[in-house]
Amino acid sequence: MGGMKYDLIVIGGGPAGYVAAIRAAQLGKSVLCIERGRVGGTCLNRGCIPTKALLTNAELYRTLSMRSAEFGIRTGELSVDWQQVIARARSVSERLSNGIAFLFRKHKVTLATGEARLAATGQVELQREDGTTELLEGEHVLIATGARSREIPAFPFNGKTIINSTDALNLPELPQRLLVIGSGAIGTEISYIYHSFGSQVTLVEALPHLLPQEDEELSVALERSFRAQGIRCLTGAKVQSLEAADGAVTATLSTTEGQEQQLQADVCLVAVGVVPVVPEAPGLELTERGFIKVDERYRTSLPRVYAAGDCIGGVMLAHSASYEAVQAVEGMFNPAYTPRRPEHIPSCTYCHPQVASVGKRERELRAEGVAYKVGRFPLQASGRAVAAGETEGFVKLLFGSEDGELLGAHLVGANATELIAVPGLALNAELTDADLHAMIYAHPTLAESIHEAVLAADGIAIHA
Repeated sequence: MGGMKYDLIVIGGGPAGYVAAIRAAQLGKSVLCIERGRVGGTCLNRGCIPTKALLTNAELYRTLSMRSAEFGIRTGELSVDWQQVIARARSVSERLSNGIAFLFRKHKVTLATGEARLAATGQVELQREDGTTELLEGEHVLIATGARSREIPAFPFNGKTIINSTDALNLPELPQRLLVIGSGAIGTEISYIYHSFGSQVTLVEALPHLLPQEDEELSVALERSFRAQGIRCLTGAKVQSLEAADGAVTATLSTTEGQEQQLQADVCLVAVGVVPVVPEAPGLELTERGFIKVDERYRTSLPRVYAAGDCIGGVMLAHSASYEAVQAVEGMFNPAYTPRRPEHIPSCTYCHPQVASVGKRERELRAEGVAYKVGRFPLQASGRAVAAGETEGFVKLLFGSEDGELLGAHLVGANATELIAVPGLALNAELTDADLHAMIYAHPTLAESIHEAVLAADGIAIHA
């Protein structure tokens, strides 16, 4: 690397960083990507991917242990090899990380491991694990350093009894009692995983419902399902104190009514959001919340330095980070290109039942004074869902009353995270209820539920 000047130096190898590096290389640019750990970042190595592997394991185990007779399968006594459960998740991450490393080689992207700091305009200092440093030259720099779990000062992580999401994916053994603080996607998914394998899980949320960012009907449906499964859900409850002693955790909670109660657990997961990771960069302007400030072209306050992904805030999801990265790269190398910010970003939570949404929620439309109509269809009326034994949940679509344009989609149930792509496409294409009604949907599929919800919005649903 010494002595070479790159067209682009990318700091961070997660969903924003590695996508930016590959796209720039496809444009014929010389690219260096600096990553402190394994390429793929938090999502691939410590977040999205290993979590989904564990969720698959959990769902399989739950189906076999609780529903095998329903499907005519005799299983005998089941047991869990927790070490193998964790090992499979790790192997999935390693395989995909190796795949990105292969793509880097294919596109001639140089990968360096270490910490990076911006030294001066066009210069990035790389500090390797052995303490040696190297000054690198880049015509452009893209900061894509992502975010990390937010730690509450009063509840510091210790990696054993008070843990973050990374720790939760690598616990050496199943805790008998797990307390989860925060019911966003991370807290909800990990609650489902550990409950499925036999832990007694208590999920605490300060706001009135689980997944508080989702449409209220979805939140209520998930909460009802979790309680039926045996997950204890305490909503409208705040953690006042958290004490770790003698290999256990004691939490003191207060409710909106002013009542207090104490809970004990072997392990407590604190999942109350994330904070940005920002490299050392003198003169880099940040927002009040510590995110990197960027303009409409993803430019920072430093010359020829750009930023994308979780470190700039907004909707902090892997797919929006990748989108931003491509927009930033296209804009930095093509002055005529107008970079865009992500719109209609799908939100997915992969517990069981799955929750997915895109576009406006009802509360937003009401606040904006938008006239709308609602189409709902229950999965219990879907032939494919009945055949699969997955009838829990529904499809809910929101259309403008005047022109019928799709405004939002909210799904809860099996494969909701896959089905959300259909209304996502419709939103981007500004399709109407008439457009979606005119489509022919294969039978029998879960996608027919979207069609039925479209029909329901106009009062002509066939199967409900």
